[in-house]
Amino acid sequence: MTHVHDVQHPTAAGESAGSAAPAAPLLPAATAVALAETALTGAGLSAGDAGEVAKALTETSLRGIDTHGLRLLPQYLDELADKIATARPEIRTVRDSGAAVMLDADGALGVVAGLAAARIAAERARSHGVAAVGVRNSNHFGAASVYSRYLAQEGLVGIVTTSAASRVAPFSGTEPLYGTNPLSFAAAVEDDEFALDMATSQVCFGEIKERRKQGRALDPGWATDAEGRPATDPEQAYALSPLGGYKGQGLAMVATLLGAVLTGSPADWELEHIGASTPGRSRGIGHLIVCLDPAAFAGRQDFEAGLAGMLDTTRGTRPGADAEQPVQVPGDPQRRIAAQRTELGIPLDPHTASAFAALAAEQGVAWPEVSA
Repeated sequence: MTHVHDVQHPTAAGESAGSAAPAAPLLPAATAVALAETALTGAGLSAGDAGEVAKALTETSLRGIDTHGLRLLPQYLDELADKIATARPEIRTVRDSGAAVMLDADGALGVVAGLAAARIAAERARSHGVAAVGVRNSNHFGAASVYSRYLAQEGLVGIVTTSAASRVAPFSGTEPLYGTNPLSFAAAVEDDEFALDMATSQVCFGEIKERRKQGRALDPGWATDAEGRPATDPEQAYALSPLGGYKGQGLAMVATLLGAVLTGSPADWELEHIGASTPGRSRGIGHLIVCLDPAAFAGRQDFEAGLAGMLDTTRGTRPGADAEQPVQVPGDPQRRIAAQRTELGIPLDPHTASAFAALAAEQGVAWPEVSA
């Protein structure tokens, strides 16, 4: 099994990535799934779990959410190798009151735990109209929209959040306290959907890491330095800024309340960061997945008509000064990117390209031609 430390990493920000890393190819989604699935089964996952994780990461990259897509695979393989994540977890029910279920993930990869919780949430919501499934003793679960969209595609409404290690200073504060704790909401009608997946910080930390690799300045308002002053040098970024100031702090606290406090999981400031965790033990992350069945409320037909009307009306709003920029709804940019990448392939950053090239060589799979 190729360990992430066996492949080339990008160098420090401001320096070239070096000739050791191959130029980024456009990787076909089917190839990405196959390479990731084989690597994960080689790391000990069951065929079913490996397939679900591989598809979740690939779908996330297809939709343009690169910080939470295929580039996480090397880190997940590291966590399996270091026994931070359990390859064959025994996910168990801790409490079950019908519409509310609490799971212990046994240190599973977060994607495995999150999808297990989403399946239970869908089943219980169909029985009770509403369901909430909490998860404790888990790990990083990738993009929250993986689970909200899973529920939406089942004809339900999905609401998802998770705890995350400290990256964000409170409004008017200096020290990182809260994670970039995402909030995701999704609902679908026929071939259309509302799919919101947002960090409660101005940006996710992956964006800071990318700017460091590229040697590019941060956008104003993204982060502060160790003295609490605005930082545009990515190397001086000490804490991320909450989304919308004090309002973002409030949303981060809501996510921590639901993802950590409600599930009995460690608070954000008690969690170790991904890539810097103690081998041999789970990171202890908590998730909450809430599911609503429209049939129990307005009724499915009225709900779908109302959702379609909301989406169409919003998109039909007169655009602003830039007439070339249409009004969109959450999920529209990702749908457009997914269509492009399904046709052309998924672009990979040099580090991820190195990791996947190594996996391809190990598995005897032809590596795609480098994009011009």
